[in-house]
Amino acid sequence: MPDFKRIVIISDGIRGHIHQSLGVGEWLERLSGAMLDPTMVNIPEMSFFDRVLKLKMFVHGLETHGGAYSREWLKSTGIRWKKYDEGTTLFISTGSKAAPFCLALSKATHNKCAVIMTPSVLGTKPFTYAIVPEHDKPNLKQGNVITTLGAPNHIYIPTLKDIASHFFAGRNLEGRKVIALLIGGSDANYRVTSRWAREVLTPLRDIDAKFLITTSRRTGTSVENAVEEIFSGSPNVEYMFLYSRTPNQNSITAILGAATHVLVTEDSVSMVSEAVTAGFKVGLIRLPRSTGKIKHMLGFGARRFDDMFSRFAERGLITDLGNEVYLPKFLEPENQYHLKDFNEAKRAAEWILRR
Repeated sequence: MPDFKRIVIISDGIRGHIHQSLGVGEWLERLSGAMLDPTMVNIPEMSFFDRVLKLKMFVHGLETHGGAYSREWLKSTGIRWKKYDEGTTLFISTGSKAAPFCLALSKATHNKCAVIMTPSVLGTKPFTYAIVPEHDKPNLKQGNVITTLGAPNHIYIPTLKDIASHFFAGRNLEGRKVIALLIGGSDANYRVTSRWAREVLTPLRDIDAKFLITTSRRTGTSVENAVEEIFSGSPNVEYMFLYSRTPNQNSITAILGAATHVLVTEDSVSMVSEAVTAGFKVGLIRLPRSTGKIKHMLGFGARRFDDMFSRFAERGLITDLGNEVYLPKFLEPENQYHLKDFNEAKRAAEWILRR
């Protein structure tokens, strides 16, 4: 078992990335007794020139040089970090922006590092541990890689009901069907537009159930305005969170703790993964595609995620609702808990502790 006593998260400020790092870090703390440092290391704001110079060009020296180079590189970025004793700390980061700082801190302080997702410039090879989704198709021959189905996350079932009861205190949700509607946004593979929202989501407002609705960082104000317009005045909407208006609020854990059914748009691997980890069989809402036909035929773009969703479905973790969101059969049961032990953050933490 590794001998680190402290776990430190390197944050790029993206909530979904922080939740992935916290998920693994919290399970390492539960399983090993190591302390998860409550203070994250935040990566610094950098100019475009500095990002290109330090995060694209000079970053390769972190892999080939020792601690002295890493210390100078860190100093040049203006990052603030504490003193960490040699051999006692595990640094964890998620995503490409935070990865160089995670590697540099581990080298500068002679400690270990874990990266989640595949860093675009560095790749996974320089890190002590790499936790990579299957759909990224990583090189497993490296020996430092574990693959996950979807994204590891911070959802912890024993705390969900308590979080929900405090967050929704005074609301009449008991004994009702409560539908969590988790809406993502456009990216290189999918298109989430206000027109799509009006066509697909409008029929949902008349379903006899309570709705808890949340958008995400990528949703965009035009889609959020359409969602608000669709559900405005509906007695069935118990809670609506629009990300652009209160970006620092985090309601996803409370929503999952109160829901009986969960619907998620297919663009958000993170939200699908969080809902499945919370114990739900998730209703997957399909979206228009941005990915070109050639990329699809070659297995890139949205095709990678189709394969992932097929794996989820094979394990009974999602129901594909298609583009029309035909819900009667999905809503027929009193709830859609799948009651299966699925937790990729826990599995990744166990793998780290075995090495």
